[in-house]
Amino acid sequence: MFLLGWLVWGMILDPWYRTIMTPEATAATRNPEEMVMWALALSNLVYGLLLALIFNRWANISTFKTGAIAGAVISFLVALSFDFSLFAFMKMWTNSTILLVDPLANAAVGAVVGGVVGWVLGYGQRQAA
Repeated sequence: MFLLGWLVWGMILDPWYRTIMTPEATAATRNPEEMVMWALALSNLVYGLLLALIFNRWANISTFKTGAIAGAVISFLVALSFDFSLFAFMKMWTNSTILLVDPLANAAVGAVVGGVVGWVLGYGQRQAA
């Protein structure tokens, strides 16, 4: 998730995000050398744990395909909720295009991460059988 996030948000979408960010949001953003990497790594681990808990305890997901679908849907909805909230309360973006682009990017990353989580959960079940 860490490397995929770097690719999607750090490389592919970063130039676009910079064009829609307000000056206040740009001023509040850390420079790459100032980023708190342990917090970012922990954030990624916690999100993977969230998906693993949902998949294993409540959804019985144990394949790459079902994990990818669930990961995409969950990630899209979480991002959409978060982005609407930020859009309502903060002056971060100059237009509402973010409300479509960011959830879709999250869905793409969530699909890969969810697929891997589903595959790992299924692999563990196959090994135990």
